Amino acid sequence: MSEHGAEVARGERFKFGRNWQNFLSTLDDERIARAEESLKDMLDVGTLEGRSFVDVGSGSGLFSLAARRLGARVHSFDYDPDAVACTEELRRRYFPDDEQWLVESGSALDEEYLASLGKFDVVYSWGVLHHTGDMWRALGNVAPMVDDNGQLMVAIYNDQGAVSKRWTALKRLYNKSCGPAKFLLVLGVGLYQESRACLSRLVRLRNPLPFGEWRAYKKGRGMSRWHDLVDWVGGYPFEVARPEEILDFYRERGFVLERLHTCRGSQGCNEFVFTRTSSTAQDTSRSS
Repeated sequence: MSEHGAEVARGERFKFGRNWQNFLSTLDDERIARAEESLKDMLDVGTLEGRSFVDVGSGSGLFSLAARRLGARVHSFDYDPDAVACTEELRRRYFPDDEQWLVESGSALDEEYLASLGKFDVVYSWGVLHHTGDMWRALGNVAPMVDDNGQLMVAIYNDQGAVSKRWTALKRLYNKSCGPAKFLLVLGVGLYQESRACLSRLVRLRNPLPFGEWRAYKKGRGMSRWHDLVDWVGGYPFEVARPEEILDFYRERGFVLERLHTCRGSQGCNEFVFTRTSSTAQDTSRSS
């Protein structure tokens, strides 16, 4: 059994790739277009033509596909073999035998492997590094991959203190539970969240039904509300950080913040885009 499989069997890791395989059945041209627009907006570009792009933890492969469609030379890797298979499937569907898109297995905690890949114009890791089991080490490991004047885009779960500790306990429970219990946990969390949202809309004298927000959710990044919910409830390992911690961490390594989207203190990810300004930036890991 692989190391990944052993971690799953012990209840120490969520099957991210299995969830993304289910997501691929919902993938359509609209979702792909939304993913492209999301990349262009966050990176403030109209095209990625002529640029190199590494997708650290490619998951479903959707954003690797979006980057390739925008013209980038893409290198995708993931620790989860099912996620690697997802990305390979999208490459097969849309860019078969394309030498400008490489898909393989790899870990953000494997410094030797990352060093072998070289440097990239865009290093992209959305909602991944907090699931490695050693978030600060992973955040430090991806820094040397960014070329001078290159961009680093990361999204990291927001630290909500006691609330984050409760979510961590829920995620542990999910991964140690049987299949039916897992479904009930996801369903319960979804119903709780939707009920709160419904009451909020009623208080604001808006239509209480969720369908408009679900459509808006799809339009945001092309993702699926249900599959993101499963990922949120089950996603373990799980770590969090305050925005200022991420800012200070990368500032010490020679990066300048370009864009920041916060979740305003709530659950979810804070999104960062940095530019590496100098090859003299420190590439050391964060001391404990």
